Parts: sequence; structure tokens; C-alpha cells
Amino acid sequence: MAAPGVAEAVAASHPAEGAEMTEAAELSRALSRLLPGLEADSKPGRRRALEALRRALEEPGPAADPTAFQGPWARLLLPRLLRCLSDPAEGCRALAVHLLGLGLRRAARPRDALPRLLPALAARLAGPEPARRPPEACEELRLALVQLLGLAVDLCGAALAPHLDDALRALCCSLLDPFAAVRRESCSCAAALAQATPDHFHMQSESLIGPLMQTISHQHWKVRVAAVEATGAVIQFGNGKSVDDVLSHFAQRLFDDVPQVRRAVASVVGGWLLRLRDRYSFFHKLIPLLLSSLNDEVPEVRQLAVSLWEDIGLQWQKENEEDLKDKLDFAPPTPPHYPPHEHRPVLGCRELVFRNLSKILPALCHDITDWVVGTRVKSAQLLPVLLLHAEDHATQHLEIVLRTLFQACTDEEAAVVHSCMRSAELVGTFVSPEVFLKLILSTLKKAPSASGLLVLASAMRGCPREALQPHLAAIATELAQAHICQASENDLYLERLLLCVQALVSVCREDCGVASLQLMDVLLTIVALAGATGLRDKAQETMDLLARAEGVGGCQDLYRKHMGPLLERVTASHLDWTAHSPELLQFSVIITQSGPALGEALPHVMPTLRACLQPSRDPQMRLKLFSILSTVLLRATDSINSQGQFPSYLETVTKDILAPNLQWHAGRTAAAIRTAAVSCLWALTSSEVLSAKQIQDVQETLMPQVLTTLEEDSQMTRLISCRIINTFLKTSGSMMDPEKLIKIYPVINILFPLTLEQVQPVRFVGSSLTF
Repeated sequence: MAAPGVAEAVAASHPAEGAEMTEAAELSRALSRLLPGLEADSKPGRRRALEALRRALEEPGPAADPTAFQGPWARLLLPRLLRCLSDPAEGCRALAVHLLGLGLRRAARPRDALPRLLPALAARLAGPEPARRPPEACEELRLALVQLLGLAVDLCGAALAPHLDDALRALCCSLLDPFAAVRRESCSCAAALAQATPDHFHMQSESLIGPLMQTISHQHWKVRVAAVEATGAVIQFGNGKSVDDVLSHFAQRLFDDVPQVRRAVASVVGGWLLRLRDRYSFFHKLIPLLLSSLNDEVPEVRQLAVSLWEDIGLQWQKENEEDLKDKLDFAPPTPPHYPPHEHRPVLGCRELVFRNLSKILPALCHDITDWVVGTRVKSAQLLPVLLLHAEDHATQHLEIVLRTLFQACTDEEAAVVHSCMRSAELVGTFVSPEVFLKLILSTLKKAPSASGLLVLASAMRGCPREALQPHLAAIATELAQAHICQASENDLYLERLLLCVQALVSVCREDCGVASLQLMDVLLTIVALAGATGLRDKAQETMDLLARAEGVGGCQDLYRKHMGPLLERVTASHLDWTAHSPELLQFSVIITQSGPALGEALPHVMPTLRACLQPSRDPQMRLKLFSILSTVLLRATDSINSQGQFPSYLETVTKDILAPNLQWHAGRTAAAIRTAAVSCLWALTSSEVLSAKQIQDVQETLMPQVLTTLEEDSQMTRLISCRIINTFLKTSGSMMDPEKLIKIYPVINILFPLTLEQVQPVRFVGSSLTF
């Protein structure tokens, strides 16, 4: 009876405190009636007691005042509920966790519960070893316990500092929980804990990095996002040195299939670059991660990265305003040849990249040649971004950049090659051609390669016209050298060589006149060596472009303009030609493609044909040349006889070219050459280039050899020979010497026992003889 009297006396002197004591006393009496049930031996009894407590705490009543609730909560309820966390019954443990949450929310000083609450939570969530399963077997209850820990962090804030050991021990285990929801909640709790206790957290933050890095690759994308965000907070408010431990893991998340994960990486890295205490030490490590997001396939991620990067540049620019004063006050305008459709970064962004480029490039260039395709693609995409920021400062790093591009342009992945071409274009845009041409051309001299030609073509394509024009002749001369333009017959190599010519023509346009001969020489080589028809067509189209740039009608006018020098160079080594000589192929292209210009170059052409078609020369080469000669003779007026000068070389053709090759020699190859020579003679006699008198001269010279070919095994040879003799006889008419007719008749007579389809040519000859 004394207690109520004391309470009444206190209430009379201090009404507010008296009311609190009265409420506390009433709550204590209410709890005293319910708490014994928590010690019941039966599970239903304990559960009924816990449910009664839940109803008492959830229903508004005398315990509504937090101050009045604080005493009974800390003295009576908290210790018993913590013991219930180890109850054998899962339902009782769940109710205990729920009641603990209710109590923390309603208590006036929830931090007073931490000395007992945190060890209890750690005991349920953390086993003796991280690899072993936690004492709490139920996944849903582990989730509830982590949520309770998060509630304690939210309510108590910095008051958790003395209890960080227990909190971190619990989180280190829950971050590796098999249940995805537990991991996700643990990540949120870790981030909240880092923000709540920054003054003490940094001393122990490293213990969370390992579990977070194991969680960052979890199969659920929401868990990965939570892990990335938690890592951001843990390092932001913890030990900045942990950045080195997470960089490789963050780089891997840039390849994540889920855009939300990539967005989280960009957001966290951008936040570090803006707010990390020792961020200046990590600029060269973090900048590549953020700039990689500028090429993300999802617009939202790209826009976030662009926004963050601009904020970072502006902040750094403001922090270093004194250092940048001259550049800010006397900033030059955007270069006139700046790449179109590209937004020039602010000065702070450009300076950040330039000052850290020497540290970024070595690792980046290594990754561009990595064995993993994704790494190569991402690294190659980053290089043009860096070069766009570095602008002319890239000159001092040009050697390593070009060496990397030479190697990366051999990649089988089209995306890598495309990015490297873009990088080479930016080199051409910002670096003086005198510098990059010296490095590229010297490399091509030592070891010509398709990748080197692609880099050269791309650099020239990005170079301004006025800068490239003084070097036009030197570039074209170098490309026309045999060690480059004849280095390979591979179509890829020739395609890249063609790109170089196209780049020069498209950039320099009318200026190409000073190097027209050399460019024509290169195009001629491409047409001659190309195996693919499409590549030859592209080379022909480029010839037309070059012709238009020079103001002439077409490629045949180009041939006419340069025919003499081209033939002089090509035929200089004709005594050493074989069937596979590049010069022979070039000579063939000139003969077949130059059109009417060929008729103006007979003084060069005919001596070469005479020398190369001697019986002592390579048989395969002679077959090719006879085929080409037959082709142009069939359209002689538009090619070899366009000037009417071919008949003056008739004696050379008949006596020095055809007659020696119509002589009989044993072997199939010799027979094939005789067939080719007979075909060429037929093209000559049927081309309407020769007069009747000239045909008679041919007859006088070659009739004996033609008659000999009538005995060839090849049916084709015999038929063509019959047509030739028929032409001879019709042209001669009544002027034919009878003695010669007597010699022809027995040979023709032998041919009459032929099949029906073979009779017609012989019948023509017979009718001519009869006439």
C-alpha cells in the first residue's frame, strides 16, 4: 500500500512526472500478468502469451506514452523477448522478433536496448564460422532479424558506434545468406550503418568488402544492384583504400545484362568521383569505369553517365580554378575541324582525362588485346572517348596508341575494329599529320599489314584537308611502292589498301592531281591482284572518283593520261615475268581496261608482248597473254587499233609472236599454247582490222603452221584452223596459187571423215577450194 501513496505524493508535486509514473506502474502491472506465460513449458502457452503481448502493444492504451513505456520495456519486456529469440518454436521466435520491433519503435530511448539487442541479433545471424549455416534456420526469420537490425540502425543512428563489432559480425554472415531477400536486406542495412556511424565505421569497413564482393555477382539482379549501392556507401563512409579491392568487380558489372545493374555502377562511381574524401588518388582508376558507361546501349544509363561526368568536371574545375585560370580566361574556341555530332566536354573533364591519361592508357591498351571478347569490345569503345577528351594532348601518347591500334585492328570482332577505326580518325583529327604519318608509314615500311593500312586510312579520313594536302604526294608515293601495294594478294589487305586511296580522294578531292599517277598505280594493282569481283568493282568506282576529282571524263581518260608512265613501270621487269608476277597481272589489266588509250601505247605494248610470247618463256604466262591478246583483237577498233596503228605491227605479230608458238612441240602444255595461238590468229583475221592484202600477207607467213594444226588432237584447234583457212581462201579468191592449193587439198581431204557436227567448217573450206 506504500507504493501508491508515494506515486500520489509525486503526482501532487509534479503532475507530468506523476502521470508518467502512474502509466508506467499500470503498464508494469499489465505486463506482470502476461510475462509469466513466456516461461511456460508448452509451446502453445508461450505462443498465447506472446500473442497477448502483441495485442497489448499494438492496441492504443495506457502504454501510448514512450516515456512511460521506456521503463517497463527495458526492465521487463526486452530481456524476456531476447530469450525468446532462441525458443525452439519457430512461431514463438517470429512473434518475439515482431514484438522487439514494436518495442523499439515505441520506446523513448531505443538506444538503451542496443547493449543487449545487438549481441542477441549477432548470435542468431552469425555462426562461429562464416561458411557454416547461421543458428537461425528459418529464412523468413533471418530476414526479419536483419530488418530488425536495420530498424535499430534507423532509430539509433550514431549510438550504434560502440556496438559496431556485433553489427558487422551479423552483416558479414547475412550478406552471404542463401536466401536472396536476406542478402538484399543486408546490403541496405550495411549502407545505412555506414551512413549512421561515419566517424567510427571507417575503422572496420573493410570487413564488409569481402562479403559484398561475393554478393555482387549474385544470380538475382536486384541483389546485385543492392550490393553495388551498399559498396558505394561502405567505401564512401569507410576506408577509401578499399576502392582497389572492388575495381575489378565493378568493371565486371559493366558487362551485366541488366541495365539497372550498369546504372547502379555508373551512379556509385560517379558519386565517388564527386564526394569520396581521397578521390584525387583514385581518379585514374575510377574515370575509366564512368566513361565506359558513356557508350552504354541503354540511353538512360548513357544520360546518367554524361550528367555525372559533367558535374565531376565542373566540380574539379572549380576546385582547381587558380591552376586553370589562364585556360579559363583565354579559352580557345572549339577547333573548326572538331568531329561533327560530338559535344565537346567541359574544360574540367578534358583536363581530368589529359592529366590521368598516362596512367589509364597502359592498362587500357592491355585490355584491348584481352582474350575475352567483351573486355576487348568495352576497352576499344573507351579509347575514342579518351582521345576525344585528350584532343591534341594525345600526341605525347601516340606511339602506344598506334601500336595498340595496329594490333587491335586484326581482331575478328567487328565491334573492336569499328571502335579502333574511330580512334584512328580522332588521331587524324587532333594530331598533326607530320607526326602520325611518320610513325604509321615507318611501321608499314618495316612490316606492311592490313591493320596498319586500316589505321592509316582511318587517320587520313579524320584529318582536315588543309593539314593533309602537303603530305598527299608523299603518302601516295609510299603506297605505290611495291613493298606495300604488292605485299599481299589477300583480299582483306587489298581492301584496306583501297580504303587508303578512298580516304585520300575523299579528303583531298581536287588536290589529288599532284599524286594522280601514284594513286592510279595503286588502284591498278588492286584490280590486278583482287580475287573478289566486288573488290575489283570498288576499285573501278574509286578510279571514277579520282577521275572526277581531276576533272576528266572517266577512268579510261585516266589511263590515257598516265598510260606511258604506268607501262614503263610495269614492263621494266618483263624479262623476268612468270605467270604469277604481279606486273604481268597489272599489264593484263592495262591491256583489257584502258580502252582506246591502248592504241596510243603500242610502242610500249608490242615489244613487251613479243618478248613475253617467245617459246622459251613460261608457258602459263604465254597462255594468259594469248587469251588477253585475243580479247582485245575481237574489239580492236575500241582498243588496240583505236588509232589505226596496229597493222604496222602485223609483221611482229605474225612472225615474232604467232609463228614460233604454232610450231609443233610434244606435250599437253605445248598443245594448249598452239590452241591459244590459233585462237589469237582467228581473232586477228576475223576482227576486220586487216585489209585483204594484209590477210594475204598473214596467209603467206602462217599457212604452213595452220595446216599443221589441222592434225592436232584437239577438236577445237582443228575447227578454228578450218575457219582460218576458210578466211584465207575466201580472201585470196582466184588469186590463189594452184601449187599451194594442191598442198592444202590433201590435208583438208583427211578431215572429211568427221561427225556431222564437225562437218560444217570443213565444208566451208572444201567449198572454197572447189571455187
